[in-house]
Amino acid sequence: MAKIVEDADNRVSPVRVAVVQFEPKVGVENLGRNADAVTERIERAADNGAGLIVLPELATTGYVFNTRDEAFAHAESVPDGPTIALLSRLAGERNLYLVACVAERDGDTLFDTAVLVGPSGYIGRYRKTHLWNTEKLWFTPGDEGYTVFDTPIGRIGLLVCWDIWFPETARIVSQMGADIICIPTGWVWTPPPLYDASGVCMAAHLTITAAHVNNVFIATADRIGEERGAGFMGNSLIAGTSGWPIDRIAGPDEDTIIYADVDLTAARTAPIWNQLNDLHRDRRTDLYDQLLGYRGAAPLPR
Repeated sequence: MAKIVEDADNRVSPVRVAVVQFEPKVGVENLGRNADAVTERIERAADNGAGLIVLPELATTGYVFNTRDEAFAHAESVPDGPTIALLSRLAGERNLYLVACVAERDGDTLFDTAVLVGPSGYIGRYRKTHLWNTEKLWFTPGDEGYTVFDTPIGRIGLLVCWDIWFPETARIVSQMGADIICIPTGWVWTPPPLYDASGVCMAAHLTITAAHVNNVFIATADRIGEERGAGFMGNSLIAGTSGWPIDRIAGPDEDTIIYADVDLTAARTAPIWNQLNDLHRDRRTDLYDQLLGYRGAAPLPR
């Protein structure tokens, strides 16, 4: 993989990926401030050559809502809301692909929704299927399944945050043909230890593992700071098809942008590890469900 990244002559779909890490603020009074912060960081990443940029979960609204009414006050329709309009304008002006995450209102239902926007505007969405803690009080689990979007730069899959704890999600999206999985996240503090000795949190290790076992690029953009008693982990990263982070893992408190120059279509040949092993080919699909559907053990005998 490193040779492909370093030798531009071998690339067939080169793109600079960027994951943005910063601290959004909850509260309708902060919506303008958050939009400005997102705009500034997208512009900065574009100035540095990024072609695919991933933002944290709920980057334009903040994360910790106190009531259902407050969650609704922060929500917007997709694709007709102000965040999609902002991202579409920036993507068109700078020839970018952008992945963001919004509180989506669909009638009287709320979803935690990742969106993909490109130079020609809105491309598609993914409604988070695994809800974390109090998200269950505001949001409805995603009802549209998993999707991979074909774009001129490659095939882009979407997940959100807590999804990465469920191995089926990255496996399904990679089996659907994703070259890269983009994951807006809001990894919150959990019981200690928060980080290992090298300063890496469990969520980052799970991201690395998912990239490794599926031979797919994964770009995770986390937020930082504290919000209404919840702390956030940072550790945004871009994992290569081998699993190892490209460039570095962001620190817990860094307001930063992490970059990686990759050939996205390398994911299509990466599964061949050696002369006899191919991770996707070697799957025993005759022994488990088409969607990896483990349905639980048989009842114990009485």
